[in-house]
Amino acid sequence: MRKQPRHGAGGEAHAFLGRLRAPCRVRRAAALLVLLAACDRATPLMERLAPETPHEGYAERLRDAGLDATALGRAWLAAADSAVAHPVPVELPFRTAGYFAGDEARAVALAVRLRHGQRLVAEVARQGDSTAMLFVDLFVVPRDTLDDLERVASADSTLAPLEVTARRDAVYVLRLQPELLRGLRYEVTLRATASLAVFPVAGRSTSAVRSGFGAARDGGAREHHGIDIFAPRGTPALAATDGYVRSTTPSRLGGNLVWLRDDHARQSLYYAHLDTVLVVPGQRVRAGDTLGLVGNTGNARTTPPHLHFGIYARGPVDPFPFVYVPRARPREITATLAALGEGRRTASRASFRAALDDDTGARLEVGTPLRVLGAAGASYFVRLPDGRAGWVSARATEPLDGALRRRQLAAGTVLRAAPRVAAVVVDSLAAPREAVVVGRFGGFALVREGERTGWVLETGE
Repeated sequence: MRKQPRHGAGGEAHAFLGRLRAPCRVRRAAALLVLLAACDRATPLMERLAPETPHEGYAERLRDAGLDATALGRAWLAAADSAVAHPVPVELPFRTAGYFAGDEARAVALAVRLRHGQRLVAEVARQGDSTAMLFVDLFVVPRDTLDDLERVASADSTLAPLEVTARRDAVYVLRLQPELLRGLRYEVTLRATASLAVFPVAGRSTSAVRSGFGAARDGGAREHHGIDIFAPRGTPALAATDGYVRSTTPSRLGGNLVWLRDDHARQSLYYAHLDTVLVVPGQRVRAGDTLGLVGNTGNARTTPPHLHFGIYARGPVDPFPFVYVPRARPREITATLAALGEGRRTASRASFRAALDDDTGARLEVGTPLRVLGAAGASYFVRLPDGRAGWVSARATEPLDGALRRRQLAAGTVLRAAPRVAAVVVDSLAAPREAVVVGRFGGFALVREGERTGWVLETGE
């Protein structure tokens, strides 16, 4: 029996790094939205080249309004590029939930590996502002490099799933980005299924495959360019797709056979060792129509009845991914979704992983502050104070509110926006104060004093 294949993003996909921008004032935010809407009304459609996708159309309106020169507009455009340059690698099937805050420009991208012939189904649901646009774009990675991605599907609606059939083994990247200043929650489900509509032998599945693609034949003189699907003699061999019959000319190796040209892809399907052929050259068939009956003609005379099924697209390709329907379901999300978008910290030493199922990540110390960006299974996708993003166990985290300890701060102590000496100073204490330490990272302590929060050196200044 052919084992279920693993489908991962591999080394081509990198850990996602979220980008923040400083919160803007409400008055400035409202003005930007008015400018964006006014630009769309004022510019006649005939004077502009129509954008190819909803995301590109929105970016064009940003530039028309001059917002690409503002910090907010630049952050939105940069977030789109950064997301696809550093996608999160995940294994199929996969389900995740996440949150986009309205006061930051951010995008997220997920990377999956597909085999030639698999069909990717991406379902996106959203919660929150029903009028907010959520741009969904699917890219294929050319030549195993994240440069010059090729877009294959786009949407700004979540009413229907995005679907694409892999025409070669490749990494695919799904990007999500909301419009400016709109917060919403989302859920994404990714799964792979067979691209051919019907399994080629009636009443059978890939569990009936006993000989796979590439197996040695004639003492290693040639390779097996197909899969063998075993079934009783006389079992119907079915058209796996709509098409027309190219040839039924028998051969020494294949015996009684049918060549079927696929209407939906540049490929031909090959049915061999048939006991009986029930179609004629030039005949049009629909998926599920009977082409012939399973037998053991040709060079299969000494074997039990079976169908040799092959696919040719500029040469032979493995048919298994074209017909394999995985039974596995996406892992249920058990991590608490109420934490999405919130600050938390590690309650114990925790592994920080670039990939969800990777156990070789770095170790985070107790009290490390985290920003929860998403959830999958029993893990959170988080951003660290230094900007790195990755996965941690949800059970290893706790709310960022209780005190780790108390600390006396001297007069003149400066509170920084980030745990770096060169970070922006957000406040300076005029007099000594007692503060609550709520987190620790990189030689700094995150302290809360009254309504003020910031980073101070753990050893004092």
